[in-house]
Amino acid sequence: MIMRCTLVNQEQACPDTDTPDDPEPSALCERALQVYRTAVAVQSIPRSETPDCLIALGLMSELPNRPGLAYPVPPSTASGFVLRPLEKRIAAYEEEAQSTRATFAALETVYTEARRREKPGYSLLRGASTISDVLAAAVDACRTELLTAQPGGSRSPELLERALERELPRLRAGISQRTLYQHAVRFDPPTVAYIEQITGAGAHVRTAAEIFERLIIIDREVAYIPVQDERSSTALEIRQPGIVRYLVQVFDHLWEHAVAMNGSLRRSAPITCDVQRTILRAVVSGETDESIARRIGMSRRSVAEHVRKASEQLGSNSRAQLGYLIATTGLLDAPARRSTP
Repeated sequence: MIMRCTLVNQEQACPDTDTPDDPEPSALCERALQVYRTAVAVQSIPRSETPDCLIALGLMSELPNRPGLAYPVPPSTASGFVLRPLEKRIAAYEEEAQSTRATFAALETVYTEARRREKPGYSLLRGASTISDVLAAAVDACRTELLTAQPGGSRSPELLERALERELPRLRAGISQRTLYQHAVRFDPPTVAYIEQITGAGAHVRTAAEIFERLIIIDREVAYIPVQDERSSTALEIRQPGIVRYLVQVFDHLWEHAVAMNGSLRRSAPITCDVQRTILRAVVSGETDESIARRIGMSRRSVAEHVRKASEQLGSNSRAQLGYLIATTGLLDAPARRSTP
């Protein structure tokens, strides 16, 4: 038992507090300090005048052959009385900490070894031919559903012909297919003809003014996304279920806000207006014609023509003035277009 002593008025005695669970001593009160100072000077004092805290801390002691007297003990000697149990507790804590570290180190080895045997959730594909071969094999193995988002504009007739050769048999076999393009494909006759054939076989196609990036999801089990701006150079194959599920939700969100290509697939006023609004918003943001064209899948010349018509309509003499007029005249305040089935 160690008695704690707090600083109190000189007239007060040190409180005798039994704190077996808290052996840390605190500063002695003024009375105890004064008594100890006197005891050191006169060598001994009556035990009855000695605060209990001095006895508890080992700073005063009684001799068996001198009852009734208390003698001062040097602090360097008395400190062992207090520090010894503290040092034992510290040593016990250090031993426990070392044991705990060893336990976690062993568990880390087990965890690392188990993860090493797991199949990776993704694979990096490099090179156009490698990416093409992997995608072709994965799509050919599709069992139930194929989701694709294809940014950019028109495709070459040769590429579309090869795509038809692969897709029509798959659609006739009952595999569900949803494809997202950008509005720009509606102005390209070969692409429109291709879309007419695959939708006639059961595919569903929608277009949007913008599609943030290429995305292919097969059977909701594996997804492919580009890693760099040059889509054909590096791609990521993703099989981690949580990430694939998230990408499906991204696709569904884009799909919900896109416009279906059913019936007549020619350009329409709503689509043209949607493209124009996208271009004008980009002008307000300060984008160049080249940047806008790359983002919406149109030629730079077509974008420049839309910008020229807007300048004439608003009487603008500069690009900066055009952006200001577009933002302040309410040209972009048309009601939001609703997607069709």
